[in-house]
Amino acid sequence: MARRRHTPSTIALPWERQGARARDVLADGRWRRAAFACLLLLSAVGVYRSAAHRHRVMRTLDALAVTRRAVGRFRQDMGRCPVTMTELVHPARGGSHGLEAAPVDGWGRPLWVRCPGRYDPEDVDVVSAGPSGNFLVDDNIQ
Repeated sequence: MARRRHTPSTIALPWERQGARARDVLADGRWRRAAFACLLLLSAVGVYRSAAHRHRVMRTLDALAVTRRAVGRFRQDMGRCPVTMTELVHPARGGSHGLEAAPVDGWGRPLWVRCPGRYDPEDVDVVSAGPSGNFLVDDNIQ
């Protein structure tokens, strides 16, 4: 009687192939390409978020400057500080319009205006709550 040669079976039971896909990927070296792609994607997202934050801060600084100039013009025309932000958009006694719309920061939140200023009565304090949207958090922009 001839002996049959034992050939490996092509049937694999589920517990015999656990983790085989991961072992194949790690052994093949494709993991390096996948890790590089992940790092590249993460760095691109970081650069984008940093640029978006910088853009919002610049828009906020521009809004602060425009609001400060508008309050200065209002004080010069009317001889007093504006009571509300609406007076900067629609001044009383037919004065020239200081602003086209109520000022907002780069995150779309309204600015806080204190007139006269806290430390200088000839100046005005204009503050944005910053990225957090909370004046109590130390990320305010002035």
